[in-house]
Amino acid sequence: MNGELERNLGEQPIAGIMAEHELKARDLVTASTEHITHKMVSRACKGRRLTPNVQSKIRNALNASSHRSYSTTDLFSY
Repeated sequence: MNGELERNLGEQPIAGIMAEHELKARDLVTASTEHITHKMVSRACKGRRLTPNVQSKIRNALNASSHRSYSTTDLFSY
């Protein structure tokens, strides 16, 4: 891709973790104390490259809604 950064990286581990806990995007949006949207969660699951700031917001929301403690490396493979 001529040095261009690959943006679509395939399904990420966060999708499996959410399925394991039977969580939907709305559950993360509701549990979040920071501003996140359904679209951000959808992009995270599909493997769209996110900024570190958005990754941490999604991680915090997942940790709050699942009552577990996941790290960013547990959720994203990039």
